[in-house]
Amino acid sequence: MLKDDMGAAAAYYEPESLVRLAVEAKENAYVPYSGFHVGAALYADNGKVYTGCNVENASYGASICAERTAVVKAVSDGARRILAIAISSDSNNPTMPCGICRQFISEFCAPDMPLYLSNRQGEYKVYTFDDILPHSFKPSDMEDVG
Repeated sequence: MLKDDMGAAAAYYEPESLVRLAVEAKENAYVPYSGFHVGAALYADNGKVYTGCNVENASYGASICAERTAVVKAVSDGARRILAIAISSDSNNPTMPCGICRQFISEFCAPDMPLYLSNRQGEYKVYTFDDILPHSFKPSDMEDVG
């Protein structure tokens, strides 16, 4: 889902709205192997909201997480910065992004970007990106190569 109307999209930046969209997005997950539904919703620098769900594949390495699905949708639509992201799953505990997703997200966010990590009921905890991946590998780490 994305919102083209800037005023409407701004309302989705509210944590509760992003969490609700993440909870809804997990319903679209394709998870015939794990049965573990994950949804994500992010607010991007272009004023739009993007959602994603996890999509599994019989070749397990070809599966993609909800967070990366949402980021790829945003970037392919011209966004370059994630301003906030919400993640939810079937778990009773707040859902943390996996290591690959943390690294992937780091390319597109500031260290203080808020993450709203929720359980299946939509109850969430707030973290900053630096809380979950301090000292991430960034493009600037490749500047002195050669």
